[in-house]
Amino acid sequence: MSTSAPLPSGSSSGGRRRPGQLETEIVTALGEAAGPLTPGEVRDLLDPAGSLSYSTVVTTLSRLYEKGSVTRERDGRAFRYGALSDPAGLVADRMSRLMAAGPDRASVLRRFVSRLDPQEEELLRTLLREQD
Repeated sequence: MSTSAPLPSGSSSGGRRRPGQLETEIVTALGEAAGPLTPGEVRDLLDPAGSLSYSTVVTTLSRLYEKGSVTRERDGRAFRYGALSDPAGLVADRMSRLMAAGPDRASVLRRFVSRLDPQEEELLRTLLREQD
């Protein structure tokens, strides 16, 4: 099991994480682990100092499980979790959910594309051509 999943800057105790950042950190830790982890093991990897709440980790893991982003298997009274996705997959899932929630997908996509820098726009064009 990997023993180093340092907290990104701005997420140490006292700092607030960006939306989705804890999910990304958890999926990254699970993906780097040799096998499924308990919530306590995940918390210890992400925050050895102990400022991250165990219940926050459990809640986030449960939400990730409900979204289909992690596996869950019973281990005694606890669960062990494993990664089904990677951080890029989480962001893509988030984007898909946001798109599905909007009434006008074309407008959302149009605005999204208009905010891409030239390199991102070219990358998107390349990816779309690969889909054909």
